[in-house]
Amino acid sequence: MNEWIDELTDLCAADEPAVLVTVAGIRGSAPREIGAKMIVTAAETIGTIGGGQLEYQCTRIAAGQLHEKALSLRSFPLGSSMGQCCGGVVEILFEPLGSGMPAWLRDLKALHGQREPAIIATRISRSSPTKFIVTADRVFGVDESDTLSRLVSTARAILEGDRMPRRNVQEFFEPIVAPDLNIAVFGAGHVGTAVVDALTKLDCNIRWVDGRRNIFRRVPRNVRAIETSEPALEVAAMPPRSFFLVMTHSHALDFDICDRILKRNDAIYCGLIGSLSKRRRFEKRFRQQGLQQALIDKLVCPIGVDGISGKKPAEIAVAVAAEILKTRVRVAETVTVSYGDNVFPLKRP
Repeated sequence: MNEWIDELTDLCAADEPAVLVTVAGIRGSAPREIGAKMIVTAAETIGTIGGGQLEYQCTRIAAGQLHEKALSLRSFPLGSSMGQCCGGVVEILFEPLGSGMPAWLRDLKALHGQREPAIIATRISRSSPTKFIVTADRVFGVDESDTLSRLVSTARAILEGDRMPRRNVQEFFEPIVAPDLNIAVFGAGHVGTAVVDALTKLDCNIRWVDGRRNIFRRVPRNVRAIETSEPALEVAAMPPRSFFLVMTHSHALDFDICDRILKRNDAIYCGLIGSLSKRRRFEKRFRQQGLQQALIDKLVCPIGVDGISGKKPAEIAVAVAAEILKTRVRVAETVTVSYGDNVFPLKRP
């Protein structure tokens, strides 16, 4: 997740010293992936690199570097010496940021706000450390000289390829791209609010829609709240392969929204809050309107993973968030093959 960009920008704008702590390399098993970050200030830590002794030691080291300038790379063997059972080796990059806004962060903030994919390229060197931003057609923070042309080429190759973080000895490349998990939540009542609160912890974009006035009181950063007299029209605003959750205060409105979602026929998930009897009523109306059964079958109602039967908003939220994650993994593991006019799903090997 990229919330650290906003957090670090706010700290630098306030001239509060901070150290950006990043997992820059892994050998074997580790509690977090390459690119995981936390920010350490004199008063707090923001984010996590996995917890346990690793995070404790890194927090202590970072706190001692708040007024330093040079970045550093350190290795931490996990296992008996660290009291962690992962058993791998984690390399951590420590980057002190003093007063003022570094150019690379200012540029990154602007690009991320525009949802433009970018690479943070870092040359880890005590003698000549360099940090700059690369996009498909621009370079920010340095002149694109012959000296850096290889780094720029490598960064662009990552952008065009798998967009995964990469370390080449003293060079570190971090893709910063907008998440591709797009979720629309219709309804800002008690359940809708709890669901959004649970989902906002994920690396996703949320479009939260309601037709009532002044219904939104607290909106997280990765959520766009839409107050509109015609919520159903917002179905068309979502990109293909989105996830939809329908839980408004009106059954008639729920039906209209679900009807539009199913007719799009490109949603990964269309979830409707309610009981089996509500589903049957909706199915009957869909058939009366001539909707194909194959589309009706894509409606998920009731929602939430099996085994969680609680009716409290927080319990429903946990069950729904888990179902969305399971669905996303299942879809990612499935490929389709065409034979004539038929399309068949296959499980990835």
